[in-house]
Amino acid sequence: MAPSEAGVKMSWHDGFIEQLYATLEEQGQIPGEPFAMGTESESMLQLAAEAFRAKDFDLAADIYECQLGAPGNSSRRLELMVKLADALAFGGKLTEALDVYRQASEMERLGPGHLEKLLEYLTESVRRKEGRYRSSRGAEADSEAPAAGRPAAGASLSADFSCRICLSFLYEPVTLTCGHCFCKKCLEREKPAGCRECGSSSTLTDVAGHRVNVVLSNLLSKWFPLHSHAVRLRREGNGLYADGKMEAALEKYNQAILIAPRDHILFSNRSQIHSSLRHYDQALRDAEATCTLMPQWSKGHVRKAQALVSLGRPEKALREYLISLSIEPSRLARSEAYKLLSDLLAPLTDHVPERVLDYSSLLSSRMHIKNNMAASSLYTTASLKSSQTLSTSKSSSESNLLASPPVLKHPQCPCERSGGEEVRDQGEAHAGWLERGFLPKRKRKSGEEEDGGEKRDGCKRSKLESVEVCGSLTSVAADLIDPTDLECSLCMRLFYEPVTTPCGHTFCLQCLERCLDHNPKCPLCKQELSKYLAQRQYFKTVLMENLIAKYVPSEMMDRQKVNLEELAELSNLNKNVPIFVCTMAFPTVPCPLHIFEPCYRLMIRRCMETGTKCFGMCLGDDLKGKISPRFASYGCLLEIRDVEFFSDGRSVVDTIGRRRFKVIQHHQRDGYNTADIEYLEDIKVEGVAEKELQSLHDAVYDQALIWVNSLKKEQKERIVGHFGPMPEKDSEPQASPNGPSWCWWLLAVLPLEGRAQLPFLAITSLKERLRGIRRVLLFMACSKHR
Repeated sequence: MAPSEAGVKMSWHDGFIEQLYATLEEQGQIPGEPFAMGTESESMLQLAAEAFRAKDFDLAADIYECQLGAPGNSSRRLELMVKLADALAFGGKLTEALDVYRQASEMERLGPGHLEKLLEYLTESVRRKEGRYRSSRGAEADSEAPAAGRPAAGASLSADFSCRICLSFLYEPVTLTCGHCFCKKCLEREKPAGCRECGSSSTLTDVAGHRVNVVLSNLLSKWFPLHSHAVRLRREGNGLYADGKMEAALEKYNQAILIAPRDHILFSNRSQIHSSLRHYDQALRDAEATCTLMPQWSKGHVRKAQALVSLGRPEKALREYLISLSIEPSRLARSEAYKLLSDLLAPLTDHVPERVLDYSSLLSSRMHIKNNMAASSLYTTASLKSSQTLSTSKSSSESNLLASPPVLKHPQCPCERSGGEEVRDQGEAHAGWLERGFLPKRKRKSGEEEDGGEKRDGCKRSKLESVEVCGSLTSVAADLIDPTDLECSLCMRLFYEPVTTPCGHTFCLQCLERCLDHNPKCPLCKQELSKYLAQRQYFKTVLMENLIAKYVPSEMMDRQKVNLEELAELSNLNKNVPIFVCTMAFPTVPCPLHIFEPCYRLMIRRCMETGTKCFGMCLGDDLKGKISPRFASYGCLLEIRDVEFFSDGRSVVDTIGRRRFKVIQHHQRDGYNTADIEYLEDIKVEGVAEKELQSLHDAVYDQALIWVNSLKKEQKERIVGHFGPMPEKDSEPQASPNGPSWCWWLLAVLPLEGRAQLPFLAITSLKERLRGIRRVLLFMACSKHR
């Protein structure tokens, strides 16, 4: 830019900066802080930065362009050029921005700090284009290109049997305390910041202490033995790869892909092995297969980018890195994208061939990518046909594996096609064996007769293999589903609200809690669960619940029916009411309890689960020398207001008295007492009797107030701290079925033994209860004067 032009552009600065800044501040785009007026250049740069944050990219670009006309050192000029290019890019002028980036790279090679904004813009642009492409395809696109974290429809991988980290077959499932399952190796290798399902980070604090879910692992091995075997082969191949035995590792992966031809991880890892062996074309084909099977798996695009870099296609590699970053942030993809951007924008030299960064190709939609991959699939199909006619040697067999395997004829599968059927178009060639996922034919030895091989290959397939291959991981064969595989080992019934412990064993929630009431160890392996008990995070195992609902719905309905019947029985507050045999309790009076015995832990939980939050409190009947029930014949119904649990399973329960009752019949349930009860209410009086009752009520209240005020300060503070202050006198003594609340408060605080307090619960005449209280108060007054 000529100096005169720069002077013209800078002339509007006088008096306009403050006005523009005030306008932006009024719009809420800039924090309301005083404008730091330093030198003119610093003020302009600060304004440009604020304009960039306010998304006024044209203004920011104009300011940076003006500042470039002013004299300055090379480092300052490089910084201004990069910021100008950033503003141009975000302003939608990417072609101009790339030119400015190239000019800046002539001064100094651009590093991550210079290209951060450009990479951010390109990644967001790819994300928007991919989103528009998927949305434009409608419902069909939803099934073929699922959201991030969900398997593609082409992979036929049910969410029930997939890990949300690797998006592949759930192998050695580990259940976190939040109830979601992932592969054990995925958790150890990825070390995610939070659960991929619910985002909870607290569940990942002790992943190393979690073991494989025994029930789920056995179920998946039984239902999908081929996929389990493929994963074992994959693990063996990984071990060989780590030891540097590339050829042996490749053979393991070839075998695994024959078994599970729709597992994207197998193709991804085999692509890495081919890259290590410098088989870059084969690495690219495997990476493209990975992206086809799982388009929304970021690592697949990283694999493809790595292969493209090795083949000398940096621009296409950069596009794949951008797609990967648009799906999920990745440190590797980001660092490699920075390197490619820096190389592509580097100045031309005698030793560096000419490179042109075509941004339109860089931001092309998935359709362009899929067309390229479809063409690649035609190439691999042609390779397959040619390889079948050449030789049956080991090298021919291996090239067969590198290309698209043919489809195996199978009489039990109605949807199959023959391996030699001509594809109709590029889409079918691209889908082919990937979408059907049948087990491919193996090359036969040269001395083996064709007829015998076909018979063994077509007729000796078991029903299990047929179902698994044709249906992949979308369903389970009906004859493999055994409800006994989904039974709790404690109650021997179908899992109800299944919970998995850190040691990997699964139980019904209620069964586990009852066991932990007695001993904080796993009922099966005896592993210490004190920490698990202290957290009290008994989240249901989501996958187990889903499998039960999906595959044994009738048994689940029966189990729910039984549970509802049990809850209805426990919710009855007239029959089999739980009884806490401990102390005296009175209506309207708080009664805090310390629960530590296992039977009462169970009782309190049931009261909370049923929603009644109520149980009876009775005094123990310890009279000697006579036949008597286990507890007194009268008690008070308590309502739970709050429960505070301790790490060892004990709890403090805040309750308050509600209703009096009479015990009709005694029972016992799961270690604690129950009873059939009958509720008691005061008999109301009218006329002259009501006036006499009112007079007696007022007199006894005044007498009680005198006694309370006569107590020492320390005594009153203890009483108020435990039972609360004395209630006010009731204007209508007979308004409550239990009588005035101050009577019960007074009975609770009077220094009487439980046996002396018990008769007051049984009295249904308020007049008789007041007379009894007056006699006690007179006795207390006389005792005090002696």
